[in-house]
Amino acid sequence: MKFFTHPRLAILLGAVIVTAVIAFGALFAGGSGNAGSTSDGSGPASCTEERTIFEHPPVDLDAIEFVVPLGLMSDSHVTPVDHQYFQNYKDPERMIDVFSPAAGTVTQIQQMSQSISDQPRAPIDDYRLVIEHGCGLSSIFIHVGQLAPALAAEAPAPGGYTSAAVVVAAGEQIGAFQSNVDYNVVDTSVTLPGFLVPEHYDAEPWKIHAPNSFNYFSESIREQLVAKSLRSADPIGGRFDYDQEGLLVGNWFQEGTNGYAGADQSRYWAGHLAVAYDHLDPSLIVISLGTFGGASAQFAVRGNTPDPADVSLASGSVVYELVRYEYWVGDEPWDRVSLVTGLEAREVGDQVYGVVLFELLSPRTMRLESFVGKTAAEVDGFTAAAQIYER
Repeated sequence: MKFFTHPRLAILLGAVIVTAVIAFGALFAGGSGNAGSTSDGSGPASCTEERTIFEHPPVDLDAIEFVVPLGLMSDSHVTPVDHQYFQNYKDPERMIDVFSPAAGTVTQIQQMSQSISDQPRAPIDDYRLVIEHGCGLSSIFIHVGQLAPALAAEAPAPGGYTSAAVVVAAGEQIGAFQSNVDYNVVDTSVTLPGFLVPEHYDAEPWKIHAPNSFNYFSESIREQLVAKSLRSADPIGGRFDYDQEGLLVGNWFQEGTNGYAGADQSRYWAGHLAVAYDHLDPSLIVISLGTFGGASAQFAVRGNTPDPADVSLASGSVVYELVRYEYWVGDEPWDRVSLVTGLEAREVGDQVYGVVLFELLSPRTMRLESFVGKTAAEVDGFTAAAQIYER
């Protein structure tokens, strides 16, 4: 099942990511004149005060239909995503305002001109912005379609990146978008516990410092965000870090493929794997594969068992049959564009699309082999084609 395949969900070009990684170091060093903090939260005395509360929403919340929580796995987003989506596909031509949630400085502007995925690569024309709010706290927006004049004056050429120093006030409009914009908070004083090997994410170093953004807003705005979220289970804003020592659950990377960065920038996700839970209905197990039959794919598990948080070294080899899933509201399928509560993810049909065989070899290594088009009854065990994954 491919969920939200609009081209505006495309991820950044590899070359642009590299530039952004270099610039991200400023967050740890107090770049752009802001008081910085280290990854463990230490820093200048001014940063020991109570953290900034965002008193303004990131977008016009009255104009969006819903918020997609953290943790989506779809297409080339093989591991659960670190951002939330603010969307209105019911009125796709409407321009929706984007705001700086707190005072800060726009330090990075990237123009995104090409999507990267295993689907047809549609051209895009929008921007990624980073606003530093000081003390290691920042906001990241992706797919801002139009920039405010002060930012447009600094914007790079198509496909380009530029450092900037544009001061913005709390609540100041910084741009606008149609249909979808991505948003996340980065707080370098927070390191998420569900990434057992932080070094695997050096290609996107902000990822391990990206907590649920809902918690950074004032109570009144947080209540609006909760009301707009498609997820009913706690945490309402979602989750995307699932690693547990010695257990199958979480993110894995094929051995020798350079962690999250990948071995080939054109398909850097090829060696990614996530065995986690659905972002909208976390009762559903999702297996997300960077390469399955030549492309990335996401599946539910027949019978929704065993729970990967129960699969350990003692479990030996474990077989999962892969099936499709869809979302339902009561007895009706969800239309995918309307805000609803109580979404349930359910297996669809009887077809098995393949089998994945796992075996933990040590607390942080495992053997994996996928069998496209096979059922469990047709798989006798690992073959010479099995691969080693690590974390």
